[in-house]
Amino acid sequence: MKKGFVAFLMITVALSAFAAGGKDLAAKLKLDASSKAIKQWERIFGDDGKMGAMGIDKLSAGDQDALKKYLTSHAADSDHPEAAGL
Repeated sequence: MKKGFVAFLMITVALSAFAAGGKDLAAKLKLDASSKAIKQWERIFGDDGKMGAMGIDKLSAGDQDALKKYLTSHAADSDHPEAAGL
């Protein structure tokens, strides 16, 4: 049981290391989190055409989730909007 848990943790850490963070993905796609409100980002992620126009559709499901979390967490109307230069 203990070995299985350790193996699970190692796999999880390894996968996390290879997954890009939301901020890195946003920078790669030239998306500014504070350029839109939370609801606007949610609408974009709910529309395949809008996701395609921004290149989000080419990301894996995990990367899309990480990007959406980052963009909505740092949207213009969020508690922690992304400030320029940070």
